[in-house]
Amino acid sequence: MNKMKYLVLTAAAAVVFTGCGAPAGNAPAANANAANANSAAKPAAAAPTKDALVALEKTGWDSWKSKDPKPLQDLMSDHYVGFGSSSRTDKAASIKSVTDPKVVVRSYSFSDEQMTMLGNDVAVLTFKAAQDFTQADGKPGPKEVWSSSVYVREGDKWKNLMYVENPVVDPKAPPAKPAAAKKDEAKPADTKPDTLTETLMAIETKAWEAWKQRDKAGIEGVMAKDFMYVSGLGRMTKADATKEWGDKKCEGLDFKFTDPMGVSVTPDVSLVTYKADAKGTCDGKPVAPGVWVASFDLKEGDAWKNAFYTDVPR
Repeated sequence: MNKMKYLVLTAAAAVVFTGCGAPAGNAPAANANAANANSAAKPAAAAPTKDALVALEKTGWDSWKSKDPKPLQDLMSDHYVGFGSSSRTDKAASIKSVTDPKVVVRSYSFSDEQMTMLGNDVAVLTFKAAQDFTQADGKPGPKEVWSSSVYVREGDKWKNLMYVENPVVDPKAPPAKPAAAKKDEAKPADTKPDTLTETLMAIETKAWEAWKQRDKAGIEGVMAKDFMYVSGLGRMTKADATKEWGDKKCEGLDFKFTDPMGVSVTPDVSLVTYKADAKGTCDGKPVAPGVWVASFDLKEGDAWKNAFYTDVPR
């Protein structure tokens, strides 16, 4: 998918926890950001295959390499969500960044591709990418990244809703300091969250509190059966993530959230994005101090559970 290269100027793996799962019967309310609002009027796209999503993904990466915005216009959902170092970005801003002529792309390749479905209408493609490119500032970009690209069924097509990547990192490396805000990136507006956002963030807070209190059962309790987390460390299953976030000896943990935004993606999938700042140490190492979070909820029976979580250092 589209390559927002200014996302990944720092190489750090975020090891703070979040999960998203509403109490039974507390379904997130729909809002004006619903990504599938106009899909009912069109024929439904066929169920995706991993190979089909990889082909779509390469279309976006080829656009990044050739600086041709047209394929991205067709590939990306009008409700696309991306992250900059200090602000959330939409489709237009993301395409502008991807096709920046000052970025020189020489080659790329994918490996270890995996497709995961969130309900019937949302697909997550995760993979490891090797790349050779020079950023707009003339510096070389990260050679390897773990990528998460989320697609949503919109009528007769699968559209890219979100792309997030993390440079591959050494698990022994300390987290990087938060990057300074760029002068050309606007600060988030002080707006009152809507009902959906408030509902989802209440759940996020509950999950982070479980991490803070070292409540392993509480951490696991918010996760869907096939939960997956992706960072610069790669993929983690439900069991792996529960162990990572619940077993370590941690001290002085605390957190705060800012700039939240909830989106009703489909009737059974919701997304919340926000900034998370954390402090404390786990196994003697400082936790990642600042990340952008993307947390997807999936309805399992009568309960909402966190099915896919990823974050990127700020």
